Amino acid sequence: MANLDSQVASVLDASHSDDEDALIASLEDSPAMDAFREQRIQQLHSEFVRAKTQKNQGFGDYTEIKEEKALMDLTTEVQYAVVHFSKEDFSRCRVMDSHLQELAPRHLDTRFLKMNVENAPFLVTKLKIQVLPCVLAFVNGVSVDRIVGFEGLAYTQDTFTTKDLEARLLSSGVVQRAKAKMDAGNTGGRRAAKNLDSDDEEWD
Repeated sequence: MANLDSQVASVLDASHSDDEDALIASLEDSPAMDAFREQRIQQLHSEFVRAKTQKNQGFGDYTEIKEEKALMDLTTEVQYAVVHFSKEDFSRCRVMDSHLQELAPRHLDTRFLKMNVENAPFLVTKLKIQVLPCVLAFVNGVSVDRIVGFEGLAYTQDTFTTKDLEARLLSSGVVQRAKAKMDAGNTGGRRAAKNLDSDDEEWD
């Protein structure tokens, strides 16, 4: 069993009462609670400043990168990055776009990036990208996971949800569980369209 908070324990010992409202009132009048509130306010302020700074740096947005060097720099400068290698006229890439667009604002510690393969011939060759969409997860500049097409996202490839994709990224460690914010009434996010071509689209 978890240990009782020391401040709560001291109030209980001093009050000799089982009245919960009276005990809460005693806690609220305690100088220790004032210190706790101040500490919590400072913590929230620090979180707000950090979130604002990250937002200004592009965190929280799904951003298209036009140049290979800029993409390579970003994936090594930030701790967590998700990169979608895509092609505009590929229907499955547009589906993946919609899910990543939804996830980006939920995970402010991770950069969500998009790169058109036609602008990245060197990376396409180096990373052996042959099938689109191709999503790579980077942690500290190292690729830790690769999603090829919709492979491994759901029981059937054409019915995966945003939540399915989020779960895969969580398992890769590229997004953090504490940051995952799904609405209580959400049934799992938007589903990928079912009327897409049955095969993933190859890119050579």
